[in-house]
Amino acid sequence: MNHRLLTCTIALAAATASFAQTHVMDVNTKKAGAVVQNTMYGLFFEDINYAADGGLYGELVKNRSFEFPQNFMGWQTFGNIELKSDGPFERCPHYVVLSDPRHNDRRSGLVNEGYFGIGVLKGEEYRFTVWAKAPKGSGRITVQLIDPATMGERQEFASVKLEVKSADWRKYEVRLKSPLTHNKAQLRIYLDGRNTVCLEHISLFPVNTFKNRENGMRRDLAQALADAHPGVFRFPGGCIVEGTDLATRYQWKNSIGPVENRPLNGNRWQHTFTHRFYPDYYQSYGLGFYEYFLLSEDMGAEPLPVLNVGMSCQFQNRNNAKWHVPVDELQPYIDDCLDLIEFANGDTTTTWGRKRAEMGHPAPFNLKLIGVGNEQWDTLYFERLKPFVKAIKARYPKIRIVGTSGPDSEGKMFEIGWKAMKELKADLVDEHFYRPEKWFLESGLRYDNYDRKGPKVFAGEYACHGKGKKWNHYEASILEAAFMTDMERNADVVWMTAYAPLFAHVEGWQWRPDLIWFDNVRMFKSVSYYVQQMYATNKGTNVLPLTMDGKPVAGQKGQDGLFASAVTDKTDGSVIVKVINTSKTAQPVTLNLNGLNGVSQAATITLTHDGMDDENTLDQSEKIVPREGTADVTAAKRGSVISDNLPPMTFRIYKVKK
Repeated sequence: MNHRLLTCTIALAAATASFAQTHVMDVNTKKAGAVVQNTMYGLFFEDINYAADGGLYGELVKNRSFEFPQNFMGWQTFGNIELKSDGPFERCPHYVVLSDPRHNDRRSGLVNEGYFGIGVLKGEEYRFTVWAKAPKGSGRITVQLIDPATMGERQEFASVKLEVKSADWRKYEVRLKSPLTHNKAQLRIYLDGRNTVCLEHISLFPVNTFKNRENGMRRDLAQALADAHPGVFRFPGGCIVEGTDLATRYQWKNSIGPVENRPLNGNRWQHTFTHRFYPDYYQSYGLGFYEYFLLSEDMGAEPLPVLNVGMSCQFQNRNNAKWHVPVDELQPYIDDCLDLIEFANGDTTTTWGRKRAEMGHPAPFNLKLIGVGNEQWDTLYFERLKPFVKAIKARYPKIRIVGTSGPDSEGKMFEIGWKAMKELKADLVDEHFYRPEKWFLESGLRYDNYDRKGPKVFAGEYACHGKGKKWNHYEASILEAAFMTDMERNADVVWMTAYAPLFAHVEGWQWRPDLIWFDNVRMFKSVSYYVQQMYATNKGTNVLPLTMDGKPVAGQKGQDGLFASAVTDKTDGSVIVKVINTSKTAQPVTLNLNGLNGVSQAATITLTHDGMDDENTLDQSEKIVPREGTADVTAAKRGSVISDNLPPMTFRIYKVKK
């Protein structure tokens, strides 16, 4: 565009704005209202889309203990290989024996394919560990990182020898440094020599994990979570809490203790979607409840574990009683909740507090919240939840219990669920809503009329699912931002929120949209991630009244698609106003900051983009990101004024410090 044409375009835009109606919003900066909870904006983790193994969990080897039902799934074997099941770990008994191939020109060994390949980064070190023994007292293996599709001279690009020095099982460690970045590497192990070697729990981790923990998280993915500044972290799901059946439900006690002895668990997302079916999708439990608590602590988020209420997945099993635990047989499930609270908070003299200390964390995790049941509904759920509430309240009266209103965002079953949660005295109610654009545009007053005396709201799973466009496109994210003004404005009722799902592997997803996408070496944050981050890093401490013609700015008639909310932050005296224009035309906006004087400039953060169907990608990870700027503030009789022309489909934050 040439300079003259650009000048004309700007002039035309200004002229158009001058004829449009100016929307005047009044903010009472002196009337600090409801407290915005520290837990207001959080994260919900579920092992779907390869979010745990193959994703956030740093392990690069698939089926590291040969416990998959097809024991060599993920492995190629060659030469003289034998599988045995009398290994050193009771709940993971399988291991492999590499023996002499009985020919000078043959090899015995195995290759692991990883999760859609093994991702390594140039210059980074990788920790290879294995439990091994050599029946003759000594043996040797060669460990390699290879490029299976290389067109070059050599497949291996990193190699190291490991000496096995005992006939007894011992843990060994060597490190490999990658000279290159590779998204589809593999791990190859050779028997080096004639002496037999037995291998169990074959593991490969980046040395450079998040917070440098040995059994840690993939650094870039965990850092993205921390950068979202979550106030609460809900785990481990989701539907995996229930399991396809009770045998495959998530059992937290199996996910703690030595990682080598955590049993394999099936994942209900393995077979849920036949159009994207992954028969190798299991849970190693390497990322277990201890690691979830540590991650919560590392991020500064309140942990919110969710446990099974004695029901398998209600969507798959409906109201068939045979798939659910009889009410009079619930005690082991209730004990799981009570024992978990002791694991998190008990001192080292308690049974489960001692187990936590033995894992390396003598200090309590200071658990305050627990969820019982996930997205369940009707009498089957209500009658099972009741004894859980009674038992938890009796032993741990300060623990807040999160119940659920089921999968619906409104309607008969939703209303029945809320009524039951009030009667059972749940502290918070977990609402889920995956809804189309129209729902988000029309729900700007959803929480204004909620009962202020009842349980508080946890909007625990939500996302805008575009009609015919179920992906992370820009338009859906802007509508989520608009809806979030209602949550913020009603912070006295809404105490916690979380977008869902959190993670998705670009080659292994089954559900979308998702907050963060990744392959084996790269990741990108969706536009919805930036919306969440903008709110979380500008949540303030108290709600401020904001109105237009005496009404909340919630996309109502005559408001031309505008949504807005305001907070103050008492820690620094700032006033923060969030305004979203969901219309397809620019909207002139005037913010009257009544009671705020002596200010000449506001800091702004703006999320805006022209292409409604556009999204960030691995190759264009910052195609759509928030931009910082400023806006002029002028003095007025009652305080200060910001005048702006908000572009179409734009989310802008104004932050003014006294």
